[in-house]
Amino acid sequence: MSWAESYHGRLRAMAGDAEVLIMVGARCVLRDDRGRILLIKRSDNGLWAVPAGGMELGDSVRECAVREVWEETGLTPTALTPIAILSGADFTGTNQWGHTYQFHITVFLATAWTGELVTQTDESTDAGWFDPERLPTPRSPSVDKSLRLVEGYERTGEFVAL
Repeated sequence: MSWAESYHGRLRAMAGDAEVLIMVGARCVLRDDRGRILLIKRSDNGLWAVPAGGMELGDSVRECAVREVWEETGLTPTALTPIAILSGADFTGTNQWGHTYQFHITVFLATAWTGELVTQTDESTDAGWFDPERLPTPRSPSVDKSLRLVEGYERTGEFVAL
């Protein structure tokens, strides 16, 4: 579905450009058995990122994560572990269209999936598996934050709620 047809696109159209909106969504770090991380190169801003996006009406947050990964990579996660919720004023940002959102994002770690990787979609111009020590640039700051969350979760077993 297009941005204009999405829940957040329709909400933005009603609220106008100046209002800060809350965006509820999911971000998914896919890690293969060699420790590599799947990144997509976003078609809207050219940054490398982990698959992510906003919930649609009727979605659970898990369904949102699975749908976003599938839309952006052609893969369907089958083993998802929620590791963090990021919310509040510290997670407010303005996109390239001047729209400001306060995010409420559940971060998942995926270690199993089905399907074949698609490197180009409506939302991505490239995709690939990368060693965490050799990630491509330019990349979204959310990539490094997500990898720190995965590291912390694996070290402590603690779910983080910020």
